[in-house]
Amino acid sequence: MIKENEGIIKDVYESAIKEVQTILTIAYFLAVGIGMVFTYQKYSEFGINIFDYADLLTFFTAPFSDFRILIITIIAMGIPYFYLRLDFLWEKKHPKSYAIAWFGLNRKKWFKYYRNTLFLLIFILFLYIAADKYGQISKKNVLSQNLSTITYSNNEVISGQIIGKTKEVIFFLVDEKIKVIPITSLVKEIEVLN
Repeated sequence: MIKENEGIIKDVYESAIKEVQTILTIAYFLAVGIGMVFTYQKYSEFGINIFDYADLLTFFTAPFSDFRILIITIIAMGIPYFYLRLDFLWEKKHPKSYAIAWFGLNRKKWFKYYRNTLFLLIFILFLYIAADKYGQISKKNVLSQNLSTITYSNNEVISGQIIGKTKEVIFFLVDEKIKVIPITSLVKEIEVLN
C-alpha cells in the first residue's frame, strides 16, 4: 500500500513539473512576443523599424530590459482575465439577467468559442493600446533626457539624445534627425551631459 501511494505521488509530481514547464515556456514566448511589440512601438515613434537593426537576442531580453513592459503586460493580461472571470461569475450567479444581456446567445453551442474569441480580442486590443502608450511615453522620456555626446575615434564629437541601442548600432537623435551609428564605427566615447 505504501509503495502504491509513493508511485501515485511520484506520478502526480512529475505531471505537475511537466505542466509548470509547459506553462513557463508558453509564458516566456508570450512575453518575448509582447516585448517585440513594445520595442517596435518605442522605435516606431521615431520612424525607426527596429526589425531592420535588431537580432533575436534583443527581443528575447526585451520584456525584462524595461520593467514597464513587464508591468503593462501583466495589466494587459489581467484586465481581460478579470473580464472573463466576471463574465463566468455573472452567468453562474444570475443566469436570467445574463441570458437577457446576451440576447439568449449563451444557450447556443458556439457561445463558449465566441466568448473565448472575445477574450482574445480584448487582450490584443489592450496590448495594442498599452504598446502605443508605451511608445509615446518612451519618446517623451527620450526628448526630455539630458544631452549626450558621442566621440568618434577621429575625435569628431556629436551631441544629442540616445534613443536606444542594439548590439550593433546606437540610435541617436541629433537636431531632430535620427542617426544610426554602428558601434563598429570606432566610437571612442559616449558621454551623458548634465
